Amino acid sequence: MAMIDIQIVSKETIKPSIPTPHNLRNLKLSFLDQLAPPIYIPIVLFYPAEQNVDLLERSLLLKKSLSKTLTQFYPLAGTMREDFTFECNDEGVEYFETKVPCKLADVMENPDVNVLNLFLPFEPQQNCIESKKQVPLAIQYNIFKCGGVAIGIRLSHLIADGTSVITFVNAWAAMSREPAEVITPIFEAAAHFPPRDISMFRPSIGITKEKIVTKRFVFDKPSIAVLREKAASRDGSQGKTPTRVEAISSFIWSRQMAIAKTKPERAKLYAAVHAVNLRERMVPSLPKHSFGNFWRMAIATFPAEMEQDYHVLVSHMRNAISKIDNNYVKMLQDGDRYLKTMKMVSEQFSKSEVEFCNFTSWCRFPVYEVDFGWGKPAWACSPSRPYKNLVILMSDKGGDGVEAWVNLLEEDMAMFERDPELLSFASSKTGK
Repeated sequence: MAMIDIQIVSKETIKPSIPTPHNLRNLKLSFLDQLAPPIYIPIVLFYPAEQNVDLLERSLLLKKSLSKTLTQFYPLAGTMREDFTFECNDEGVEYFETKVPCKLADVMENPDVNVLNLFLPFEPQQNCIESKKQVPLAIQYNIFKCGGVAIGIRLSHLIADGTSVITFVNAWAAMSREPAEVITPIFEAAAHFPPRDISMFRPSIGITKEKIVTKRFVFDKPSIAVLREKAASRDGSQGKTPTRVEAISSFIWSRQMAIAKTKPERAKLYAAVHAVNLRERMVPSLPKHSFGNFWRMAIATFPAEMEQDYHVLVSHMRNAISKIDNNYVKMLQDGDRYLKTMKMVSEQFSKSEVEFCNFTSWCRFPVYEVDFGWGKPAWACSPSRPYKNLVILMSDKGGDGVEAWVNLLEEDMAMFERDPELLSFASSKTGK
């Protein structure tokens, strides 16, 4: 759709309803928080119009429940200091209200990431470190002319991963419904992964100011089943059927590799980097509401001279993910040993031209459970981030399909979106 001009109606700061106690005023970031990229994680939730509803009253309800929620999620109302400490000073969260001069259906029928970014506070390329106030959280309440609403949220990756973002959003939604039981986050990441001197590590690596294009590709249930069966029928690991995330990630990786092979300066090694949630892989496992960055990267590599067989890529992807286990977590907890290992890996990669493809999956996240009291969202998305060769996977509303949000350089996207092999399994339009 064509670009639109939204009108910012109001801006205010929402503070916790109860002041944060002095003994909780400082929160040290964990080693894994230190390694997190200095970006904001975005999510937009779309709710259809209802008759005889005062949308500004709903916004007042959201602000009231947000204020209550911030008493539990108190670091999000603070500011970050240069020593990787959050000062929980109750400065508050920026909350915007806007008017959107189009219908909700206009946006949902054929999503354009440039339009979707308008429903979020801040610019998508804004860096958490470079931000003047280093604000952890900001929210935008968008009212469409049809009466529909979009709630846009940006939360700093320096203090939260995708799981933590959804924990916060569901806690806020639950508070709006005045539940009997409040979701209470656990801020103990630094106890599991004490902070380290990371002066030799650059978390911002990979962030680019090149022209990035983000587009959505939808894999429906039948297509996913075919991909999984295609991999299982020839998989070297006793015919095990891959998960839908493994199948789709490996397939997109194969199509990105096909593009890379057309370039004059061809890579010698292809690498797929997949974010893996550590909470359930630790022994004992962490509570699901453990807040912070509890993820690391599984890295699958594939030499350029080898034949690009899909089932082999799936096997490489699965093997890499399986290595993120409790033994790996123990190495992480010995942060110095992990940094030395990462330095060795980086040096190995620097000796040959490597083409990376990065993946993160939100497929198991309860995004479509976010109910503020007027029903679950009609659609949810997590649009662009300032990285090339990045893929965000999200379940569709029905739960059986998967939406892949693909970030590529402009010239690479021109080839990717016309790839016949890709389009035989996925559609860039709603439906297939």
